[in-house]
Amino acid sequence: MEARDLRPITEVAYLTTENAWRYRSILRYFYTQHEKLRHYLYPEELYSHLKQNPYFDQYTVEQLQSDLKQLSDWKNIIPRQETGRVATIEDFKKKKFRYQCTPYTVEIERMVERLSELGQSFGGSLEATLFDRLLAALRQFVAAADSPDGAQLNQAWEDVYSYFRKIVENASDYIAYLKSEKVEERMMSEAFLVYKDAFADYIKRFILGLQKTSYNIETVLKQLNAEQFVRAAGRIADYQLSIPRLDERLDHTGLVEKYQEQWASLGEWFFGSFGRDSELASLERETTETIRRITRFAQRVGEKHQALRSRHRDYLLQANWFACIENVTEAHEVAAMLFGTSGARHIYAEPAASDDMYRELWESPPTVVTVKPSLAGYREKTRPGAVLNHLAQQQAALAEYLRERAAEEALLNSLVVDKRITIDSLACQSPFVRKTLLNWVGRCMANKERITKTETGRKVRLITLSSRQITLDSTDGRLTLPDFAFEFLA
Repeated sequence: MEARDLRPITEVAYLTTENAWRYRSILRYFYTQHEKLRHYLYPEELYSHLKQNPYFDQYTVEQLQSDLKQLSDWKNIIPRQETGRVATIEDFKKKKFRYQCTPYTVEIERMVERLSELGQSFGGSLEATLFDRLLAALRQFVAAADSPDGAQLNQAWEDVYSYFRKIVENASDYIAYLKSEKVEERMMSEAFLVYKDAFADYIKRFILGLQKTSYNIETVLKQLNAEQFVRAAGRIADYQLSIPRLDERLDHTGLVEKYQEQWASLGEWFFGSFGRDSELASLERETTETIRRITRFAQRVGEKHQALRSRHRDYLLQANWFACIENVTEAHEVAAMLFGTSGARHIYAEPAASDDMYRELWESPPTVVTVKPSLAGYREKTRPGAVLNHLAQQQAALAEYLRERAAEEALLNSLVVDKRITIDSLACQSPFVRKTLLNWVGRCMANKERITKTETGRKVRLITLSSRQITLDSTDGRLTLPDFAFEFLA
């Protein structure tokens, strides 16, 4: 972190100060005129514009001069003395100025404009075509990686990182939008049923495009190793330094490090790092879960709508049914069928006594449910029981446990050769050994120094012997992992 990252930004003070409404109106006019390529404004023109607003009825020229001076002190505008329009020495002494807004002010106003358009909800989108554009840009960048043309390489890299940034920002914003409380409330309304299919189809198309293109992107990323990218980043930095700039000169090493960090973030987003899943996999899970949520919300709304619909015709049919029954016993049976369990809060049944799917319901024995009184303070009667001594069973279980631990420790000690366990040299092992070694790997990876303690208190360090992949055979399968080894420190 540099010193400039810690200094206060005085250029944004006009947004929250006491007379912010005046300063914001002035700088908004500067910004709108800047967008029209009018970079210099005179106080007379600015005052005439402000007086058209009813909020500035009592606004004076002296107040405008004071506000312009304050904005100049905050470095929001730059005063330029006008020397070409004076006719006398007295006019020159009055120091007539014209003003230009600074780049900071332009970017701040752009940000404020985007925030006002954004409102209180997230934006973003799930555009599968961005993955196609990223793939095309990556292929162009990899093809030009060894090209001496720095301009072509710089443009290819800017396209790659621009599309990657759009994918990350748009996807995260849209997922956050779908998870917002306001959207979930709308999903619970009946009006959402109209948009359910459109939402689901939109996300499904994104998932299909993501799955179709992501593997190709990962293949292209693997084609360019770290050394090739460093050379390409050096040529991009040379091109950036060749652009004439009158302000602070860029640092070649800093530019190369910045490009390397961007390339690393691109790789981590698609491949993951330190044993964690990639952001691509997380995005796929999030979108899939969003489809499930949309389906569940739609199902709940549909059930609620179905439960509240009019049953006028159903009641008429049941009334005619009862009117045609002459036997009271049969009427009781029909009533039990229609109204017996419809209002029950819970229905309990024991597991089926037979796996025969063709067995009729009446062939199964009835389930007896004991209903307890729902009275406050009700307790079942219990009989005091004797306190039994299980010391012998406890000692036997403890001895058996200690024997198992001793056997496991002896098994692990038999794998140590010269204070090391080299996984590649191990023969077929039991599942216990595989699980123990994986547990050590996970705990070492979580430590910055890759050191952890075993179950017996010995310190062990995880080391990588080579970049190849090895296989650990177990009695229940095979595990592929990096060429790891464990070195015992104590």
